[in-house]
Amino acid sequence: MSIEQRAQAVRRRIEAAGGDDRVQLIGVTKGFGPEVVRSALDAGIVDFGESYAQEFVAKAVAVSEDGGQSGPTWHFIGRLQRNKVRSIAPWVSLWHSVDRERLAIEIAKHAGSAAVLVQVDATAEPAKGGCPPAEVAPLVKRCSELGLVVRGLMAMGHADDPDRTSEAFASTNELADRLGLVERSMGMSGDLEAAVAAGSTMVRVGTALFGPRPPRAEVKH
Repeated sequence: MSIEQRAQAVRRRIEAAGGDDRVQLIGVTKGFGPEVVRSALDAGIVDFGESYAQEFVAKAVAVSEDGGQSGPTWHFIGRLQRNKVRSIAPWVSLWHSVDRERLAIEIAKHAGSAAVLVQVDATAEPAKGGCPPAEVAPLVKRCSELGLVVRGLMAMGHADDPDRTSEAFASTNELADRLGLVERSMGMSGDLEAAVAAGSTMVRVGTALFGPRPPRAEVKH
């Protein structure tokens, strides 16, 4: 099945869950080489999510060197160390995983009035990162004070519990509503239906578009 066919299948899943073409499809290309990004661009996908800073920069540079092709819009979706911010800042259009003040300060330092999402630890799984729900409002305020443009919230579902996943997405959507934020980046290949049903405006899809992710050592830059 081609990437275009897979994208159509994902769009059908979004529609079946109650979404429409306003739900932004972000192709998660972490672990894949630049050739996958090129193929996805040819298939009409324009938004791409990355999580590994060094791999991301090499890939972004490689794709930018292509001629005659519209460039991708890059989203950084993974947990981020502050010392990686400077290297990726020139490429990132939307930072999805802002979960602490010190990271926000670093992004503001290197990316000015960048567009960001505050990541919520909606399932109480610290290994996934995210800001505790009770601390989200103060972090949103702090980001704005730093000059960042907070567009919404990001959350991940629970790895093994669909009910907790649905609850996490619903609570994140409600929190975004209370804070007057437009975007909700929720849902991946395995749980996008629950995310869309809860009000997601962005889904981050890798496997359903590109197949199993290869071992990182095999990624060609």
